[in-house]
Amino acid sequence: MLISLHVKNLALIKEEEVTFTDGLNILTGETGAGKSIIIGSVNLALGGKADKAMIRTGEEYALIELVFLLDNDRQRQKLKELDIEPGEDDTILIKRKIYPGRTTCTVEGETVTAKELRAVSELLIDVYGQRENQSLLRRGAQLGIIDSFAGDEDAKVRAEVSASFSALKKMEKKYEEDNLDTAQRQREMDLLAYEVQEIQEAELKEGEDEELERDYKKMLGFQKITDALSESSQLSDDEETSPSSRVGRALRALNTVQGLDPDLDALTAQLADIDSLLSDFGRAVTDYSENLSFDEAAFRQTEGRLDLINRLKDKYGRTIPDILEACDKRQARLDELTDYDAAREKLRKDMAREKEHLLSLCRTLSGIRKRAAEEFKEKLTAQLLDLNFNQVDFSVEQLSGEEYLSSDGFDKITFYISMNPGESPRPLDTIASGGELSRIMLALKTVFAGKDEIHSFIFDEIDSGISGQTAWKVAEKMGRLAKDHQILCITHLAQIAAMEDAHFLIAKRVEDGRTESHITRLSEEESTRETARLLGTSSITRQALENAAELKKEAAKAKAAG
Repeated sequence: MLISLHVKNLALIKEEEVTFTDGLNILTGETGAGKSIIIGSVNLALGGKADKAMIRTGEEYALIELVFLLDNDRQRQKLKELDIEPGEDDTILIKRKIYPGRTTCTVEGETVTAKELRAVSELLIDVYGQRENQSLLRRGAQLGIIDSFAGDEDAKVRAEVSASFSALKKMEKKYEEDNLDTAQRQREMDLLAYEVQEIQEAELKEGEDEELERDYKKMLGFQKITDALSESSQLSDDEETSPSSRVGRALRALNTVQGLDPDLDALTAQLADIDSLLSDFGRAVTDYSENLSFDEAAFRQTEGRLDLINRLKDKYGRTIPDILEACDKRQARLDELTDYDAAREKLRKDMAREKEHLLSLCRTLSGIRKRAAEEFKEKLTAQLLDLNFNQVDFSVEQLSGEEYLSSDGFDKITFYISMNPGESPRPLDTIASGGELSRIMLALKTVFAGKDEIHSFIFDEIDSGISGQTAWKVAEKMGRLAKDHQILCITHLAQIAAMEDAHFLIAKRVEDGRTESHITRLSEEESTRETARLLGTSSITRQALENAAELKKEAAKAKAAG
């Protein structure tokens, strides 16, 4: 559920914050008051396309914040899969800042991309406007509607279809690319044989290159190491002036007064440690020097081996394991080409088996869709009749066959409808008006209400092209839907506004010489006055107020009965 919206520096809005309720939240206002900005701000916060022109003139950025309360465990699980942890109160804070050259998006304080933000928003709220209504007209979307209605069984088989289709396409691509003549095949075999031999003759061992690099570096710096050892050995030789001899003499002197002062004894202990370390260091330097040698032949051999390995890395991979893997792949390809006809035949058989498996899955999926389409037809027809269509003849045409084969199966779905007596059903995209589409979308949402796990909806322009009794039917439907869902609805119709559980007015005012849009929650009395205005009277008369009050009373009865 959407708890609150905070908008700052967006278009005509300087700064507004609004708290929504569950049930039906109605937003009304004069044309041009900024209603579209409010819904647009929600879309922006949820990952919609941003433009610097949206930033209020004179400001550096625009800010939109949404707070959602999670509704179910599915949302929690999906958010967890997206590495998003809700707040302690089970809320999700979404924040988007729009700058002239960029935008920033955060969810619960974690920066996300616009794509990730849209993935989150799809779990929390559905937005329906003229654009979403038009999506009904795309026949690919109509297939998606049936799939969504069919539920988990459909989704499981559809995933299997997609995986099988992808596997088949990979095989077909390989079969096409491997269609070589004898000369082409021989050229590729010769190259592969040369490359395999080159790698195998090198007799590479994992970690060999790292060991060689260490030895080579040491041999390359032999003279520097010798000079450094010579100089450092002076710390521990037997000459009277060496640091080691001086430390020894100092330690012997301090030992003669041991026990006279605890502080002095501590200094003596420190010096004893230093003397011991110098002795150990001297022995270690001597041992290292005695074992140090330089072999010109070994140096050249190491250098040559490294050159060979580095050439192979340039050709086959960055590491020795990469080179060995490249060798295995080339050997496998060489074996395949050596027995080319048998490999081609095996691939043909594999393709045939995969295609039969795919078609079997498609037949299963097609059956699931057919059963779902019948149930969907009955439920949508009932909902449409309840929305004041004189007649509804709705059907789902399902064409199936290999000619429609894709990662979604081999079905083509088209919605047919007739809404007037005497007219035969035609494809939905050829006959539906804006008002009819709005009602169809509302009916569709009602059909999905029991299946859909999203609790919150936004309806923008749901009242497009309707009035009178039809508007009342739409209002009743929204009132019933709002019993189990949160709905935000922008409307110009009194019938829909009267059904409100919370009523918000969006209005423009001029302040300090600048136009600003404000949103205010109305009291019951103020809601009645706004409903009276929507009835279309030139002034708010007592009669208009009585009509509005009566309309709200009827709305309350309808909600109670529903």
